[in-house]
Amino acid sequence: MFLIATSNTKDSFVVNNINTVKALESSRIEQIDTKKPINLVPTFTRVTSIQELNAIQNKKIEFTGTLTGYGPDCVGCSGIVGCPPYQNVKNGNIYYEDSTYGKIRIVAADKSIPCGSIIKISNYPHIDGDFYGIVLDRGSAINGLTMDLLYESEQNTIKIGRTYNINFKIERWGF
Repeated sequence: MFLIATSNTKDSFVVNNINTVKALESSRIEQIDTKKPINLVPTFTRVTSIQELNAIQNKKIEFTGTLTGYGPDCVGCSGIVGCPPYQNVKNGNIYYEDSTYGKIRIVAADKSIPCGSIIKISNYPHIDGDFYGIVLDRGSAINGLTMDLLYESEQNTIKIGRTYNINFKIERWGF
């Protein structure tokens, strides 16, 4: 097995085929002793614009952006999220049961982030600790590095407002 560090990113990954190694432009290649345990911590690529995000889809991505809140009863909202399985959230059900991540919050995101993407959200002062959200909705005002967190009602979002410098990590890209 070989550990690869590519020259154009800070990503590292393991391959077991020498032809794959030769095909990659790399700055560092190390042969790994398969008898010893290997501890690879996934690295995240930091982006600062939605254009960068679009250019590197399907990688572990992190960015700092803005988080707003919305309710299923907002003006112009139908109460049905915009992504399959088109969950009805009029009853205040702000969670989705994901087969891998369990019960997680619903968020609306820019159309460049596919439905079903799992986002780890941190540095949000209105919820203790880090939490996970799933992209199951869109919004006409949700563009770029802004996400919208679903609350039980629009009334609950008044005190939340717009929160800046939120850390987002895309843990899974789409369903």
